[in-house]
Amino acid sequence: MSVAEDIKAKLDIVSYIQQYAPLKKAGRTYKACCPFHSERSPSFVVNADTQSWRCFGACAEGGDIFNFAMKMHGWTFSEAIRELGKQAGIEVRQQTPVQKAQDEKLDGLRGLLQAAADYYHQRLLENESALAYARHKRGFSDETLRQYQIGYAPLPPPWDMAIEHLKLIGYDEKQIIEVGLARQNDKGHVYDYFRNRLMIPIRDERGRVIGFGARALAADDNPKYLNSPQTPLFDKSHTLFGLDAAKRTIRDQETAVIVEGYMDALQAHQAGFTNVIAQMGTALTEAQLKLIAPRYAKKIILALDSDAAGQNATMRSLEVARSALQADYSGKLSVDMRVLQIPGAKDPDDLIRESPERWQELVDSAMPVADYVIEVEVSALPQQASLQEREAVARRLLPILLASESNLYKQDNLQKLALKLHINEKDLLGWAEEQKRIERAKPPRRMPAEAEPPDFPPQNYEDGQAPPDAEDYAPFRSISRKVAQTREGVRREMDCLRALLQQPDLLYHINRKFREIAGGDSTLLNGPLGDFGMEDFSHSDYRALMRVFQAAMEQDEMESADYLQANLDEGLRQELVEILIDDLETLRPKLRHGLSIDLSMYLKQQTRINTEADFKVKLIENALSLRKRRLDLERTDLSFLIADLQMETSQQFELHVRANLSNKARGLIDAELQRQAKILY
Repeated sequence: MSVAEDIKAKLDIVSYIQQYAPLKKAGRTYKACCPFHSERSPSFVVNADTQSWRCFGACAEGGDIFNFAMKMHGWTFSEAIRELGKQAGIEVRQQTPVQKAQDEKLDGLRGLLQAAADYYHQRLLENESALAYARHKRGFSDETLRQYQIGYAPLPPPWDMAIEHLKLIGYDEKQIIEVGLARQNDKGHVYDYFRNRLMIPIRDERGRVIGFGARALAADDNPKYLNSPQTPLFDKSHTLFGLDAAKRTIRDQETAVIVEGYMDALQAHQAGFTNVIAQMGTALTEAQLKLIAPRYAKKIILALDSDAAGQNATMRSLEVARSALQADYSGKLSVDMRVLQIPGAKDPDDLIRESPERWQELVDSAMPVADYVIEVEVSALPQQASLQEREAVARRLLPILLASESNLYKQDNLQKLALKLHINEKDLLGWAEEQKRIERAKPPRRMPAEAEPPDFPPQNYEDGQAPPDAEDYAPFRSISRKVAQTREGVRREMDCLRALLQQPDLLYHINRKFREIAGGDSTLLNGPLGDFGMEDFSHSDYRALMRVFQAAMEQDEMESADYLQANLDEGLRQELVEILIDDLETLRPKLRHGLSIDLSMYLKQQTRINTEADFKVKLIENALSLRKRRLDLERTDLSFLIADLQMETSQQFELHVRANLSNKARGLIDAELQRQAKILY
């Protein structure tokens, strides 16, 4: 007898399914409403004699206990046989001593995190102030606090209250540090990682605690939201908050609504919208997408915050989804992506508390991806956009529309795009066919499952020559595509970021150099020779890093390194590590388990290391070169605008003034670069 048959012989299918559906005897069989879809009349039948089940309703599926477990839990067959084997008391596979020890270790860490969740929950019930905050400020009911085991991390002193409790019940400091509940400082003192915070347990899709999300209770505590660090159990890029509680509703409705934060998801569940889950990070990842599609959801609605950051996160999420869909040649990830926009810049938490019925209306009317990306891209165009600019937008939109919209060629969709951009429909059809021919001509390839699509030419391409499929990876790139993003330009961007992250005060010296070049000319200072910033970068991740760096420099509550540590998502933190560390091969083993070095300490060390005399001069030379490239791109766009004969004379005159000013700035930068070259070389 095989292992599978042995398990089936020991587990009764009626008893197993009874845990998930209220079976009632009906002759020689059992009946219930199907647990996999909504229905009023029972169509789900379990046959004890044949140890099988079948849905005669919408599912029209059936099978044995393994098929049921796989469909109910979203398991693979190997997962089902392993989990059912545990219930049957059967050893499914022969583990090596190392594998067995590793499994036992992880089980022990899960037990530790569950014990911590119990501890934090009890502390909440005992603390009137924290409990009042959870009930009144956050609007959580006592049932929600209990069901999701929301807790409270006490305010020091002492600084090791949670640690001492966990040690008292049998866990050691090493384990407590490993799961991210404690840290050790330079002097060897171990202290609680979470202090004076509302604690939200984060669970995997099987409901096991793998980490915590923590909301600061004091107004001056930073960051406001703090997640567990990456651990052997917790990787936020592979986690969707609330999936354990939401997966059944998502499967029933075939729709998942993704919000930005766990507070949004908790509020939605409390209001009865139990198909809502939260991404862990600023944008959806491919790994997160694959957690829900296709096994649970056929439709995914992105309901991220409606402010600028939320809109950027939505666009990044759509880029990830498009990349995953294009790499999915078997079509398993086919999914209807939509975008929910909340009016008035509210977040889902506030809206659901104020008007739950309005939330449902917005979910029902979520915009198709095509409508959303057209609206976003067109709204970014200048009022008198040239034909070249409008064509560039159309060509940027076509790839994502082709990837996610099966009705691209339907008349209404083409008319919408043509109307918005004032471009003939035949031209759009021609470009779409051209894009299809390019796609068909490419050799089949797959990106590694966890790889981020490259955003710049690989090292084996010559400067100025883009790889054959470079267009695939940046459908929303804001810079002109007429100038290739060269290897040299990317290296300069990386060098600039590395230098600024190591010595933030050097940003002042760059801007002082621009002021020096401008020579007191306010039109230059307020225009082409303004402060150095994210617009001088073309690599999408580098732009994002520079934006957060600028925000760090504009605040004075935290050191810039600490601010970066608290405000970067996991993807950008990984990019940051690659920028800062030259010898990546020595770091690779650590990176497999996340960012295991202390960023603040590393940056401070590098600041002391980089004291060469030409360090500042080299940085300024790179910054000037990036500004020169930016001016070249802007001048090209200006030439297209000026060539538009439909523009009024006054508008053309204004554009000529801007072009002349840009030319002047470029000449000044060229002269300074020549002077810098003499200093450096």
